[in-house]
Amino acid sequence: MLDFPQKTHQSVKNDVLSGLTVALALVPEAVAFAFVAGVDPMVGLYAAFIVGLITAVLGGRPGMISGATGAMAVVMVSLVAQHGIQYLFAAVMLAGLLQILAGVFRLGKFIRMVPHPVMIGFVNGLAIVIFLAQLGQFKVPSLDGGLEWMHGTQLYIMLGLVALTMFIIHFLPKLTKAVPSSLVAILTVTALVHILGLDSRTVVDFVRTMSGDANATLAGSLPTFALPDVGFNLETLKIILPYSLILAAVGLIESLLTLTVIDEMTNTRGHGNRECVGQGVANVTCSVFGAMGGCAMIGQSMININSGGRGRLSGITAAIGLLLFILFGSSFIEMIPLAALVGVMFMVVIGTFEWASFKMMRKVPKHDFFTIILVTSVTVIADLAVAVLVGVIYSALVFAWNHAKEIYAASYIDDNGAKVYQVNGPLFFGSVSHFLELFDAQNDPKEVIIDFAKSRVADHSAIEAIDTIAERYANRNKTIHLRHLSPECSKLLKKAGSLVEVNVLEDPTYKVASDVLG
Repeated sequence: MLDFPQKTHQSVKNDVLSGLTVALALVPEAVAFAFVAGVDPMVGLYAAFIVGLITAVLGGRPGMISGATGAMAVVMVSLVAQHGIQYLFAAVMLAGLLQILAGVFRLGKFIRMVPHPVMIGFVNGLAIVIFLAQLGQFKVPSLDGGLEWMHGTQLYIMLGLVALTMFIIHFLPKLTKAVPSSLVAILTVTALVHILGLDSRTVVDFVRTMSGDANATLAGSLPTFALPDVGFNLETLKIILPYSLILAAVGLIESLLTLTVIDEMTNTRGHGNRECVGQGVANVTCSVFGAMGGCAMIGQSMININSGGRGRLSGITAAIGLLLFILFGSSFIEMIPLAALVGVMFMVVIGTFEWASFKMMRKVPKHDFFTIILVTSVTVIADLAVAVLVGVIYSALVFAWNHAKEIYAASYIDDNGAKVYQVNGPLFFGSVSHFLELFDAQNDPKEVIIDFAKSRVADHSAIEAIDTIAERYANRNKTIHLRHLSPECSKLLKKAGSLVEVNVLEDPTYKVASDVLG
């Protein structure tokens, strides 16, 4: 289960430094998502540490960063509001168990069914969501107790520091790649702000604004073990099961899609089923240590990959670094200007968005380009899980519609006076109506042969269509023979009591509606 490949000095250095960079960026994200879920900031920080560490060790994708996420936080908020935080921990425990089962039963392979246009829409949508989330950092407390947009000198300083951060991240790698440019940018901007005494909001300002506590701090202690304080009975199950199902699904979808994106970026391949198990173990652990649970984070994963982090050590370093910040270095983390972290995330947005998708408008089929727009829009408006589901359903319907029109048949009379129909194209639920229109039972001769050499019977609807054709000919005292039909189709027809005679001498071997994903 554990694999720690041999590391070179260079790769170890890259993993450690990129992990520390990610740890710095994790702090405001974890705090923000904790407030979205309606829980204490430490509940989010503990989740970032626990999920990040366990998935780095047990997960299926080295270099991928996991932690508390907004996609799961928005599901949690109503449960916390209605039933309290202990029911959240119970729901996270059940969600983790469901994720483990998904890995055990090898359901992670189904992520391969997500079409490429859906992947592009997912990535573009995430980039937009990450960008919009950063705009909140440009708001400050107003006199009436709410928030208002920055203006004047404070806004100019914020924009200047964000631009400086992005400048360093973009141009430093052209001079040297000895250290991650994101880490250098954060440290440089932090030093500049405090040396020059610039009026720039810091991480601690963000925490105090979000909590409404002028004395709030990131300082904390180690998480402690405690089972969720709820009754382990059917009543509790009724409450948490709907939330657990959604949390498990959202977590796995976001994690497996992030895994696929990183696979493409690094030209390597992760293990989806193993990632399911790793995410599940992490969430179960969160539930007994007072953490809100989480999943893969595409933004932090992009920071890690772009900073040179490729191995499990980068994720381990990020998680342990975050814990050390909480325990011993909170005062230093609180000093980091939000502008530096916003600049890092803006560079993540630029690197994540598939700018080439604009050029696809004239190069790809219209329905594929529409899929990209659809998934991107739903990701921004709703959430990732819904967007991917909508995209897959739309792509499947388009595929079925297009292939339903491809079936046709060529016919001729053989030497024995029998009419032969050579069927071309797939026979499945979408094409059965066209298939049934291909035959002329009333005017055909007594002997009819249907040849499936250039067709494939895909599902039970196709079997029913064949049986329907057989009945039509039988009602007219005519005999129908089938060629090149798989043994499984023959068995299903006989089991259904079909009147058709099947010629199995040259039949192929394949399964109806088979599992081709491996």
